[in-house]
Amino acid sequence: MHDPVTFAVPFFLILLIIEWAAARKLAHTETDPIPSGAYSRPDAWASIWMGVVSVGTSAVMNGIALLGYAALYVYVAPWHLPAGAWYTWVIAILGVDFLYYWYHRMAHRVRIFWATHQAHHSSQYFNFATALRQKWNISGDVFLRALLPLFGVPPWMVFASFSINLIYQFWIHTERIGKLWWPIEFVFNTPSHHRVHHGMDQIYLDKNYGGILIIWDRLFGSFQPEEFRPHYGLTKQVDTYNIWTLETHEYVAIARDVRAARRWRDRLGFVFGPPGWEPRQAAQPDVSPSIAVPR
Repeated sequence: MHDPVTFAVPFFLILLIIEWAAARKLAHTETDPIPSGAYSRPDAWASIWMGVVSVGTSAVMNGIALLGYAALYVYVAPWHLPAGAWYTWVIAILGVDFLYYWYHRMAHRVRIFWATHQAHHSSQYFNFATALRQKWNISGDVFLRALLPLFGVPPWMVFASFSINLIYQFWIHTERIGKLWWPIEFVFNTPSHHRVHHGMDQIYLDKNYGGILIIWDRLFGSFQPEEFRPHYGLTKQVDTYNIWTLETHEYVAIARDVRAARRWRDRLGFVFGPPGWEPRQAAQPDVSPSIAVPR
């Protein structure tokens, strides 16, 4: 039960330091308001601290989930896949990636789940520090991943596969790597694909949800190639580096909208509708003056 992410942390930090140092040097040669691969010290530190807190909250939720997964695996699963078989690893890694795609897609289309995920998109910078800007509430992922032990994947392999998925996604948070050889771009999630996912431009919104593989997006109609450098962040930017506000402001907005709504269907819409959902306005009666027609 050694989490692979623990062993990857030193490499995360080394790559982050190298990219940050390079960004400081290159910032003097680029004229864009936010140069490619740039770092902002308060933004980067906010991302780092959000990642630190996420490690703690995720450990608690994963610890609870382990008990539930073990119960499903032992008492409910109709069969047990052998932990020593290569195909069990293939099923676990592909299964986690497939479930990640669908949860990630739901997290962009259902507001209550978007409230947990939006913090990761709140930076207007795209660099290795942004990869550490993680959510604190992983309950949605935990519930969806329960399908794997339910169908016989050993719980420890589910956690290991998710950690592998998380480690893979670190390196795709950079503007310093351009498009790769086309077979890699066709199959795998790459920095180019993930820059699109973080873009707030209309053409890029709600695209490229994949974790390790971009094949899911190609299969299910959510793929978008990178056509120009994206503008990053939320469509309604949250101009703060307070990590509590960054993580919770959407929950507060949901509560405010629900409290102001007068109908239950509107309350449900504000919670389970897509981000930006608004109640349909009632049709207004036609009050245009009548025109007398001469007889």
